[in-house]
Amino acid sequence: MSETEEKTRMKLQLDLQLFSGEKTEKATPKKRQDTRKKGQVVKSAELSGASILLIVFLIMMVFSNFYKERIVRLFTDIFINRLSMDITGENVMALMMRYGIEVLLLIAPVLLGAFLVALIVNYMQVGFLLVGEGLKPKLEKLDPIKGFKNIFSLRSLVEFAKSILKMSLIGYLVYSTIKGYQSDIASLSHFSLDAILHFAASITLSLGIKIAVALMILAIFDYMYQKYDHEKKIRMSKQDIKDEYKKMEGDPLIKGKIRERQRRMAMQRMMQEVPNADVIITNPTHFAVALKYEGSEMEAPQIIAKGQDYVALRIKEIAKENGVITMENKPLARALFQRAEIGDAIPADLFQAVAEVLAYVYKLKGRTK
Repeated sequence: MSETEEKTRMKLQLDLQLFSGEKTEKATPKKRQDTRKKGQVVKSAELSGASILLIVFLIMMVFSNFYKERIVRLFTDIFINRLSMDITGENVMALMMRYGIEVLLLIAPVLLGAFLVALIVNYMQVGFLLVGEGLKPKLEKLDPIKGFKNIFSLRSLVEFAKSILKMSLIGYLVYSTIKGYQSDIASLSHFSLDAILHFAASITLSLGIKIAVALMILAIFDYMYQKYDHEKKIRMSKQDIKDEYKKMEGDPLIKGKIRERQRRMAMQRMMQEVPNADVIITNPTHFAVALKYEGSEMEAPQIIAKGQDYVALRIKEIAKENGVITMENKPLARALFQRAEIGDAIPADLFQAVAEVLAYVYKLKGRTK
């Protein structure tokens, strides 16, 4: 196959891919921003749940003595001081208020830790995001056919496999942990009540931390899958990218026509100013610069028109039609054309050269300025 045929084949493949609408391209920054505004972001609920579970058990381990003292004090007060007290509305309300505060103090570290971890983990995943797109009612969600398809979709199968894996892992950890303490469990009848409670608390905390760590590892893999799935969903076709570019930047053909029309209008306005010039300084064929000076209004001569090649020729024709004097000065014409724009005053170092030209022009016109 020749090089020309190979290039033709590759171009044909690209064209077919373009018109097929196959989503093979990564999402553009604008597409990512639009999907984020709709609430479609990379987020793993497993990561938040595992983080909360881990921090709860860590807090219970760190504050174990605090919980023990509070619980013992609470039950001691109930069984020693409250069983013989008089039952009145005032006593009951005071007692409920006191025990309510005690319970709040017990759960406060867990609630505060869980809230902070959930906030931090969610912020690390999606940042600050507040959208109401998901709250809008959509009739398409009631479509039974679409719902049936979702049940047997790839995502549903992945979620089902993930749930089976989680349950299997938790079951194995519970089994292995209890089996490791089998001899201790068998001899619990010989322990004191305090020792039994201490043993139960320690095995519960150990098992909880093992499960939380295992779920955290699974959550990390789940986050990687969610990121892959999100990137796959927001992929774009080449046509999508072209359409987005046109929408953002405008159709190149239309923009080109607008710029062309703007240039023509600017050229027309500039040519309308040429008859008001005092002198046209030329190259003589490549450049033409029209100068105007009003002593009462301007501090220095001003460039009201300039052009190169065809535009320069047109400026000279209009000047001739309107009786504007044209003077050839190659270095001055080139310097004015390159160093100043239309509407600008001439550069200061060219004052002397321009003044001499204007003086000569005014002399020819039989007036002084």
